[in-house]
Formats: sequence, C-alpha cells, structure tokens
Amino acid sequence: MSETDEQKVIFPDALESAFLEISRGCEEILPLYDFRAKLLKSHNTGIPLKIKAGFDPTAPDLHLGHTVLLQKLKVFQQLGHTVYFLIGDYTAMIGDPTGKSETRKPLSQEDILINSETYKNQVFKILSPEKTKVVFNSQWLKTLNLKDIISLTAKYTVARLIERDDFSKRYEGGQAISLVEFLYPLLQGYDSVAMETDVELGGTDQKFNLLVGRDLQTQYNKTPQSIITLPLLVGLDGEKKMSKSLGNYIGIQEAPIEIFGKLMSISDNLMWNYYELLSGLSVDEIKNLRQKVNDGHLHPKDAKKNLASEITARFSDEQTANEAISQWEKIHNVENRGLPDDIPVFKPPAESLTDNKIGILNALRLSGMVASNGEAKRLIQSGGVYKFLDGMDFETVSDEKLILGAGKHLFRTGKRKFVIIEI
Repeated sequence: MSETDEQKVIFPDALESAFLEISRGCEEILPLYDFRAKLLKSHNTGIPLKIKAGFDPTAPDLHLGHTVLLQKLKVFQQLGHTVYFLIGDYTAMIGDPTGKSETRKPLSQEDILINSETYKNQVFKILSPEKTKVVFNSQWLKTLNLKDIISLTAKYTVARLIERDDFSKRYEGGQAISLVEFLYPLLQGYDSVAMETDVELGGTDQKFNLLVGRDLQTQYNKTPQSIITLPLLVGLDGEKKMSKSLGNYIGIQEAPIEIFGKLMSISDNLMWNYYELLSGLSVDEIKNLRQKVNDGHLHPKDAKKNLASEITARFSDEQTANEAISQWEKIHNVENRGLPDDIPVFKPPAESLTDNKIGILNALRLSGMVASNGEAKRLIQSGGVYKFLDGMDFETVSDEKLILGAGKHLFRTGKRKFVIIEI
C-alpha cells in the first residue's frame, strides 16, 4: 500500500489520521493513489463516498470473522461516508464459488429470505441503523434480460476468469466448473455498476471479484471503484481462518459467557491480531496498550480481558455482559472455584430411562450439552467431561459407558457449560 513521492496525495492532518484508521489492518488498498484522491475530493466537497460490502445470505448466523468487514464499515460511517450493506439475495441462488473445490448447491428462495432477515438483525449490533442503507441485488439483477446478460458476458473473457486461483486449480485438476459459476463474479461485479460504488470492501479471498467490479465499471463508462481487502480472521485454533465448519469460531449470537470465555482462550500473540481487526480502540491506543504489556506494566491476561469485555459488550447490553463476565471469573477463580448461579436442571424423560437409569452419552445429548452421542463420546475421550463429587471436588469422566442412577448429578463440559441431571 505504498505510493511514490511523485504520486502521493497530500492530506491535511485530520484526513491523514482518518486514512490511517481506515488502512489499519487492511491487506491491500487498490489503487492507493485513486483511493486517497477520492478521500481528499470528498473532504473538499463535503460529498460522502459510497462504500459497499456484499454478503451472500448462505448461513443464518454471523461470527467474528464476518465482523472484520463490519468494523471497517463502521469506521467509514464514523467519518461521514455512506455505507451500503448489500445482501446478495439474487447471487446466493448461484452460490459464491470462491475457495470451493466443487460446484455449490444453490439456496432455496425461502432459505435466502430467512437468512437475509437474520443478517439485518445482526449487523446493527455494529453498524448504525440510521447511517446504513440495506440493499438487495435482486433489485437490479432480476431486471436483466437475456440480451443484457449476453452483453455482460461479452465484457469479460474465459481466459481472465480462469486466472482466478480456485477456478484454475479445479480446471487443472480436471474438476467440473459450471458456466453459472463463471457468471457469479460478473454478477457481483455488475452490482458495483448498478450502484456506482466508490469503494468496495471484501476479504482477501474476494480480491478477484472486487477487481471484476472495477473492470466492469470501466466497461460501462462509470468511474472505477477503489477496493479494500481485509485479512481473514484466524480462528480459535490460531491456525486456520475462522469457520463454523471447522468449529474454531465465535458466533455473535452465542451466550455472552461463551463469547467472553472463547476470547479469553486465544493465545497472547493472536490477541493483538484480534485487537487490530476487531477492537474499537484507535491505532495509538492499541500501540500504547501493547507497549505496556511489553514493558511489564500490564499483564497479557488483563489486556486480553479488556478485549474480551469490549467485544462481549458489543453483542449484548452492558448489564448482561457484566453479569456474564462475573460468572466466568467466578467459575475460573482458582481459590474458590465457584459455580454459576443458574445451572440448568435436566430431568430425562421416562422413555429414555431403563430401570430408572440412563447412560452418560444419552444424558449429555438429551440435556443439550452436546449435539450427538458421537460428540459426547469424543468429548469424554479427550478428557472434556467432568463430574462433580461431594463439595467442590470433581473428576474427569473417562468411561463412556457410565450409567447414572437415581439422584442429582452435576456435570461440566469444557470450561463453561454446566448441567444438573436429575433422575
């Protein structure tokens, strides 16, 4: 993201500070000169830039990885620019082939509508509803006739499309690529044409699609957009990108105690990446915080707690967040090893009992502690299930064939989930 001295657009101090906040954590800003020129023109004229980020409603829930883009959109809102949250309800019927090794199954119209409404409810936990324009690309894409689509396809070559990394790998590997998948980046690019976008944001995996939008704007005699790519948030494992399918995610609709606890579990090194991409603190504030940790004036755990508290409060009201944090600290207090105050009590239905007894796998599944007997078995094998004895003592459950008889049995899975199974 560098400019030569001859090309550099000179900003007043306030605008340079705004640019630094925008560029923080970004992978690329392309072309940088054009983007800075747009910022300066907007500053001088008072006309806000039109900023777009598109989301296909392919799943009902958002996780912290999705919020990296939302946080950057919020920065643009705070600087007075117009943010468009584009829901790709029309393109979702094709399915984004990005990063896929096989053709994706299209979503039904019913699923798209349900997921779209859920997205709208979730994004306003970060974005300002008054400053956000929610748009659907079916508004213009469904009006295209066959002549329009043929004209659109004529503006891009197969050779250019096959340059895309995932397409080229599948082509070289002899895997099928449907013609409709070639249409996806063209239709996503056409969104920018229809909206006359000034700037479009996306993850690094969306770079090709964003550049297609810029190219198509030129083809349609529109001012080409600048693009900003942001890194994909690393998941809780510290290795792979955050993903629900990999189980290394933090859902923004999870219980506050789960969000807080998962954030406290990340490594100290990963914490700074989360600060940069997710925190509302300024660049200077994060720099100062990191310096305090490096100098030994602040313990890394305290810095992590600040981050976890900030993000937990973002997705719930302050009182609920504080109560969740208090409960988590009580559970993890080494001295008194406290228990949460509202442990749920589960009474297995009569039909699940044999001689008034139940196996541990069925008990954990039916109580909602795990999704399946298989998950319960794997959790026990990995040492993740604990049974409390008298007082505060507990033992790791190692027998997946354990039978529970009459009485109350207190279990914990992982670090935060408790249940009393009463027979």
